[in-house]
Amino acid sequence: MERADAARNRAKILEAAALLFAEKSPQDVTMDDIAKKAGVGRGTLYRRYPDRASIAVALLDEHERALQEKLMRGEPPLGPGAPPAERLAAFYAAMVELLEDHSHLVLGSEVGRSRFETGAYGFWRVHVRALLVEAGVPGPDALVDLLLAPLAPDVYAYQRADRGLTPAQITAGLVRLTRTLAPA
Repeated sequence: MERADAARNRAKILEAAALLFAEKSPQDVTMDDIAKKAGVGRGTLYRRYPDRASIAVALLDEHERALQEKLMRGEPPLGPGAPPAERLAAFYAAMVELLEDHSHLVLGSEVGRSRFETGAYGFWRVHVRALLVEAGVPGPDALVDLLLAPLAPDVYAYQRADRGLTPAQITAGLVRLTRTLAPA
């Protein structure tokens, strides 16, 4: 059971980090910035969160859990009951929405190889692989990470900022890809 003062400090840290991450790129926010904004000591901050990415993961976790719940128990096509290609297309649309709404957190938590080490990535991987297997797509293990690659936060940020693509355009491209790999 978390002590009351520890819970208050955790909430202050997460609130401060969320504000700072919304103001500027998480890569430009320091742990000292977060501690100052939260009004906690550096020791308090580092005891709970060893780095900036762990704070971003904690902030993002709530949103990812909500999506995971919809994938497992939600209405089709995102949830069970729709053909695999439709579910994969709905997953892409939901992930684009998540990236659009929370890209500053995703960019702060999924840097480089760390993307593959998050629990959420593991969940997304299992979900997409299961859909490929259900659709009878050969070699699902070789394809699953390739199908998740366009959802990498840096790829999404590049498409939005540098290429000027809209979320709808990105989603449409992903849906086209899905339909060629797993026709309904």
